[in-house]
Amino acid sequence: MATLEALTFDNHFTRSLPADPESGSRRRQVQGAIFSRVLPTAVREPALLAAAEGVAALIGLDPGEIRRPEFAAVFTGNTVLPGMDPHATCYGGHQFGNWAYQLGDGRAINLGEVVSPAAGRFMLQLKGAGPTPYSRTADGLAVLRSSVREFLCSEAMHHLGVPTTRALSLSTTGESVMRDMLYDGHPALEQGAVVCRVAPSFLRFGHFEILAARREVALLEQLVRYLLETQYPELHARYPNGGADACVALFAEVTERTAFLMAEWMRVGFVHGVMNTDNMSMLGLTIDYGPYGWLENVDPDWTPNTTDGEGRRYRYGNQPGIAHWNLLQLANALYPLVGEAAPLEAVLNAYPGQFRAFRERAMAAKLGLSAWRQDDDTLVTNLERLLAAAETDMTIWYRSLGDVLEADTAAAAFARVKPAFYQPDALAPALISEWHAWFEAYLARVRQDGRPDGVRRARMHEVNPRYVLRNYLAQLAIDGLEAGDRTFFDRLQQVLMRPYDEQPEHADLAALRPDWARTRVGCSMLSCSS
Repeated sequence: MATLEALTFDNHFTRSLPADPESGSRRRQVQGAIFSRVLPTAVREPALLAAAEGVAALIGLDPGEIRRPEFAAVFTGNTVLPGMDPHATCYGGHQFGNWAYQLGDGRAINLGEVVSPAAGRFMLQLKGAGPTPYSRTADGLAVLRSSVREFLCSEAMHHLGVPTTRALSLSTTGESVMRDMLYDGHPALEQGAVVCRVAPSFLRFGHFEILAARREVALLEQLVRYLLETQYPELHARYPNGGADACVALFAEVTERTAFLMAEWMRVGFVHGVMNTDNMSMLGLTIDYGPYGWLENVDPDWTPNTTDGEGRRYRYGNQPGIAHWNLLQLANALYPLVGEAAPLEAVLNAYPGQFRAFRERAMAAKLGLSAWRQDDDTLVTNLERLLAAAETDMTIWYRSLGDVLEADTAAAAFARVKPAFYQPDALAPALISEWHAWFEAYLARVRQDGRPDGVRRARMHEVNPRYVLRNYLAQLAIDGLEAGDRTFFDRLQQVLMRPYDEQPEHADLAALRPDWARTRVGCSMLSCSS
């Protein structure tokens, strides 16, 4: 474990790829380059609000360093350590299905790549550290509420077992930032904040799309080689000279990882909210926590994003299909290096089957079954229809299902999950009868499977979390911090590190969403500025 000053920075990214000849934050179109060097903007009063000791250890930093005042200075951007090479990257993307041309790191500045002796290479990235050449008309800053949500959710997803970028720290800046939270003409000053995000790479589909759109084919090939060399060493060893086969193999790996990621989002009820291609990771990680949300009442058409409220392109049930569409855009970007469509189309055509296999495996585990059988399709289809027929809390329902006993009657089994309904006494008799019929089928399947109740329950509790970062919980943490009280935030952070454990002393954090949170801003839907 190293001190701050002893961290080892290698910066293979900036050393290997072409830089914008101009440095600094002047807004501009950047061509013929992957990144632009730009320094974070110094802030008046950097103060550490929270840190993840596990992430510090991951990058090889002694967790004791978190308590040093220099830590906040480094991870708000006031101090640039020797060996760091701050920069912002250039990418494009399809936003809500439309090509948006150059986007880039508008409020993210990469400090550099740190090399951990135990875990490898990680890029450290500050979100909210000031303007970059890609900020367009924005200020490159972030506010406390959005930063709290990013910090908490990055780590919550990790502890749920979902592939994700990580969050090292959350710091306040001592400065105010103007934001119009709902884009309704009512801007207000809010507390400024910075999150340090950590990932092996922050490369996105959009990094490749912009190069293909500009016909910078040589640079596109160079970026593919870099990604293979640093993040896919097995593929690099198989194709040391790159070429079309290497591109197809890379695309196949990214496609499979994306299929797995979508199955994991669906497993835990996570809705990203803004699945633009520039928010899709080339490593299959969850990236960019903006207007996300957790499916509380089961509604496949729900989106947490106010911007998406009309078209609902990024609704919960549409996420696997959107990922497939986004992969098509990545295939189009890689096409100039492959030269023929058939190999890329074959990979794309494999995606639905890959997602289905990952989803079936996840659903079998959620239902406590040792393996998926073909006829389980009917069981799950009927279940998903029933869950959406009344206001049913997804997380509580699946967790309660683990309490069902093989010897239960259908009525007894239904009674065990009844606490998951928001209005249990209002359920229509016909719907209750359908539920009883479903439990008859489920119990028959459980008996065929033959797992003892205790074993089945333990396995289910490994994949059906007790605690998720419900939007209203995040909002309560934000409310407390804005009022100078961190008690709830600290409690929530600790609970989310053990989402599958019962933690009975924190049972109130696993309760049904309260009525006041149904329509409150920040608890029901959020804007992209959230």
